[in-house]
Amino acid sequence: MTEQVFDLVLRARRAITPEGERGVSVAVREGRIAEIADHGARLDAARTVELSDDEVLLPGLVDSHVHVNEPGRTEWEGFASATRAAAAGGVTTIVDMPLNSVPPTTTVKGLAAKRDAARDQVAVDVGFWGGAVPENSRPGTTGELKALHDEGVQGFKAFLSPSGVEEFGHLAPDEFGTAAAAIGAFGGLIIVHAEDPGVLDGAPAARGREYASFLASRPDEAEHAAIALVIETARRTGTRSHILHLSSATALPLIAEAKADGVPLTVETCPHYLTIVAEQVPAGATQFKCCPPIRGEANRAALWQALADGLIDCVVSDHSPSTPDLKTLDTGDFGTAWGGVSGLQVGFSAVWTEAAARGFTLADMVRWMSRRPAEIAGVAGKGGLVAGNDADFAVVAPEETVRVDVAALQHRNRVSAYDGLELKGAVRRTWLRGEPVDPAHPGGRLLRRSS
Repeated sequence: MTEQVFDLVLRARRAITPEGERGVSVAVREGRIAEIADHGARLDAARTVELSDDEVLLPGLVDSHVHVNEPGRTEWEGFASATRAAAAGGVTTIVDMPLNSVPPTTTVKGLAAKRDAARDQVAVDVGFWGGAVPENSRPGTTGELKALHDEGVQGFKAFLSPSGVEEFGHLAPDEFGTAAAAIGAFGGLIIVHAEDPGVLDGAPAARGREYASFLASRPDEAEHAAIALVIETARRTGTRSHILHLSSATALPLIAEAKADGVPLTVETCPHYLTIVAEQVPAGATQFKCCPPIRGEANRAALWQALADGLIDCVVSDHSPSTPDLKTLDTGDFGTAWGGVSGLQVGFSAVWTEAAARGFTLADMVRWMSRRPAEIAGVAGKGGLVAGNDADFAVVAPEETVRVDVAALQHRNRVSAYDGLELKGAVRRTWLRGEPVDPAHPGGRLLRRSS
């Protein structure tokens, strides 16, 4: 009798590997990829699963920008609902932002509260960002940043303008410099919400139902000026720095120059900036409000070109939900509505719809939405169909059309800018460490930084 060497073999006529698209047999042992062989290879296993001809095997997606909000604002989103949504969208790893939970993840005690809340209820793997705030970013106070680093956070988020919640303050330029230098001294990563508060203060206030009013309140120059500060600080300190949710293409020449000069800078954008344009936002549709804002068609085209050129490294959701009342859907007032787009579950389909139409490939998608987020966030064993990595997979049907129904989404509150859209690319199954994800029996783990 032939010995059963592997726990599982997944066979796919199409799979996205680091070498490109090809047919494979992926052998799994003890939750890790043990071998990648040709599709027709003879591999003995306890289970063998053959993908359909219209399906493609991808590594599990990695979303390094998710606001879970638990504990403290669990009515906005929680670990159980967020990770169910992630799994439904092919995402096998998320990294949780240090706000809008209470307490925020700005102390070791706050991190412990996050981990306690998440434990035993996550359907996918979860890492955690720490936070750089005035209380731990002034001279003599940065020891808490090092303590959080030692506890395994993936890096540190900083706001250069008000965050929207009082318990997570933004950094003045000198505080940002102090935090960046301290984080660089122990080899950490700082990730930045880059909008300049002075520019925002000088812009007209948003009010009423017209999206143009909100867009004018968050001008391109706010991002441009703040990104210039991040680049100058990274150039001076040598600290690895990451621009969050880039929306304004006006900053791309600054980013190109910095990267050409070897500044340790990476950049993300989000599905809503790549798939929605300001000209299409209806009056009163506050589900589209986010900061920085969704901008115009020409801006979107420039972001896609930056992805093609490698100036933008990755695409992640910035899933930032709230309760429906905070979106002021009844009045449609962009001035008072909470800013945030809920897109964790539909990110792959939204981006693939536009990417395919623009001539990009599934290999590009894997780079933007799996490999690079894993590398930037320091998540070990993720991001590629590679022997030794975790056996995390997304099975997708790239030609299948799906219509987004907000009532069927898995995140907690049924508000989404994608509601009603017809998108290309269905996520059919998600596997975590060699097992199909079953939210009724959550098997996700809490992660620590790998480097």
